[in-house]
Order: sequence, then C-alpha cells, then structure tokens
Amino acid sequence: MTSTAEHTSERPEGPATADVGDVPARRGRVRGRRAAVMAVPAAVVAAGLAVLTAEGALGVQFAISGMPFTVTATELNGTGFAQFGGLDEMAEGSPNAGETGGQVLVVTSVIKDATLTKLCQSVDLGGTNLIIRAGGGAQKVRASDLTTDSTELSGDAAFKNIEIGNDASTLDKAGPLGRGPKGVFSQQSDTVRIANLRQTNYATTAGVFKLPGLKLGFSESGC
Repeated sequence: MTSTAEHTSERPEGPATADVGDVPARRGRVRGRRAAVMAVPAAVVAAGLAVLTAEGALGVQFAISGMPFTVTATELNGTGFAQFGGLDEMAEGSPNAGETGGQVLVVTSVIKDATLTKLCQSVDLGGTNLIIRAGGGAQKVRASDLTTDSTELSGDAAFKNIEIGNDASTLDKAGPLGRGPKGVFSQQSDTVRIANLRQTNYATTAGVFKLPGLKLGFSESGC
C-alpha cells in the first residue's frame, strides 16, 4: 500500500442513522467459521492492511473466477464512501483455487456515486491482456453503487468528514450496499478523491456503469 490520506476538518452534517438490523442480502454468507478479515483505516494507509478477525465474513453475491484484474484511473471522485473487510469465494473445484481453498481476503470499497477519468481495466489471460479503456475524452466514466473487492489499492487519497473504526454493520454514508458484517472494522466518509488510482480487484459491481468512449482490445502489456 503506497497511498497517502489527507483528512479534511469539516464536521459531519449528521447523516440519518442506519437501521443496523436491516443488513442487505446482496452479499451472501460464506461458510460459518472465523476468518481473517482485512480493512484499510485511512490513518494507517501507508502502513498497509490491518488484519482483523470476525465471525460470518461476507463475500460477493457471485462466485469469483479467481483471476485478478487491474484497474487504473488518473482520478476518482465519489460521494458516499464506505470500506470494510470481506472474504470472496471461487466456484467449487475452480482451477484457480491454489492453496487458499478458493478463498480470497479482500477490502470492499463502496461508493454511492463515482466518476473516473481515463479508466483502464486489464486482465492477464496468459500471454496476452484483455484491455478496456473509457473516459479518456471530455466525458468521464460514471457509476452508481460502485463496489470493488480489492487485494491492493494505491493512490493519493483525500476524504471529507471521515469516520474511522465504525462497526461495518452500522455504516450509512454509502447506502444499504455500503454496510458490512457485524464486528468488522470499517471506515466511511462523505466524499473521497483518489488521484493516480491503481487497484488489483477480484470483483466489481455497479447499479449503473456508463463508459463513454469505450475501447476493448488485446495487448502484450496491461494497464
């Protein structure tokens, strides 16, 4: 982790309290056992991931392929930001399971509304890379309810009205999709800005994803 964080001094405007008992069903339960869960508190971003232990870690709502992909952008701006640890799982018998049993510890980031400039996404297919580019012109990439499950994230980050150390089940700034499992360390903020964003992701979902100037192709190198 090489990102740096700048905390603004504005005080929160008192968002409505979330109904912590109404945790969304978007993320299905994984097998019931203790799992090491990762989170990224902004105060220690430069120091790396904090490894925590929690009951009932949640994974994405689909089985991941187990093939990581890279996402970069010159700038990301978002309103309604939440971040907490999670556990993703591959389909049973996946050839990409390796020594992990098909499980990947991830940091889940949720942004209610996001714009990205000069988005690049690439996945190594073995000898060649599938690349998607968008938002390189006057129009930016736009997404709502954007969720990413990452194992690495770097950039220069700034947050407005940040709260660090929340129980993930009580988060409310990113909407219902921005809540995680009970007992997991998390953070949230009114806004987030990350310059020179770079992520290694295993899953991405969005309610709406608009990609102006979309270009898809193959290349010897990735993003």
